Amino acid sequence: MDKVRIVFMGTPEFAVESLRQLLESNYDIAAVVTVPDKPAGRGLKLKESAVKQFAVSQNLPVLQPQSLKDEDFLKKLYSCNANLFVIVAFRILPEKVWMMPKLGTFNLHGSLLPDYRGAAPINHAIINGETESGVTTFFLNSGIDTGKIIMNRRLPIGPDDTAGDLHDKLMHIGASLVVETVKLIESGSCRVVDQPASTDGLKPAPRIFREHCRINWSKSAKEVHNLIRGLSPYPGAYSILSTDKGATEVKILRSVLTDKPSGKTPGETLIMDEKKLLVSCADRFIELTEVKPAGKKAMTTDEFLRGIRSIILHFES
Repeated sequence: MDKVRIVFMGTPEFAVESLRQLLESNYDIAAVVTVPDKPAGRGLKLKESAVKQFAVSQNLPVLQPQSLKDEDFLKKLYSCNANLFVIVAFRILPEKVWMMPKLGTFNLHGSLLPDYRGAAPINHAIINGETESGVTTFFLNSGIDTGKIIMNRRLPIGPDDTAGDLHDKLMHIGASLVVETVKLIESGSCRVVDQPASTDGLKPAPRIFREHCRINWSKSAKEVHNLIRGLSPYPGAYSILSTDKGATEVKILRSVLTDKPSGKTPGETLIMDEKKLLVSCADRFIELTEVKPAGKKAMTTDEFLRGIRSIILHFES
């Protein structure tokens, strides 16, 4: 078997840990491909991706094509003489790219495929109340997350885990799985499993938009709790809080289920001991423990109640 020489492709912090562990395992990284620098912040200064920042710190060559179909980029990619491409949290690749390396191109996905194919597997798993998640490596093909499965690892989801909590756990076990997958491919003993051709019965994980983030207090407390933690810390479940001085948008970042039956209109509030904020759902109250009012930083509900200078009336459903 030829010695593995890798081109790594990724963008956010989630991908950095995989690149770090590949380097710590002494794999030859021919180049790193990531997105172009983008203007960000008030000064619109160019911001580098987390993967680029780490790659530069390790003196790795970095490619940042505007288009993955650009002929100049394809020539540079070919000249890397890599025989394996590793993809973690990157863009959809054209066939010319993923077909290039002799040993193939594999991707790390944040779910137990074939369930939760798509852009937001971590969020949707928690929103749906799953008690288990995991990571999967698979060879790319022309579909979206439909290629042959190489390996996977399972991980329990705690009842109060947020998408951020699960993201961090999957980032680490995913990085270990990437290294294990490379070793398996390198050994020549890789055995793959086909995914089902039909999507019948599978759970999807499409991109999340703002309209999916507004809380409907008419749902059960568990459904509301799962939405809150499934969208925390980003993009954040939100609701409109009505007070005697008007209405304001509040993102809800953490909550706790209570055993207290509501008996009130969904969205009505109950303040206990001047530091606990409960909101009525269809069946019982849910306690809000961390919030982010519009234009302000995230804070505990205790801090929020101490700082608010108006009378809280209700959340709009």
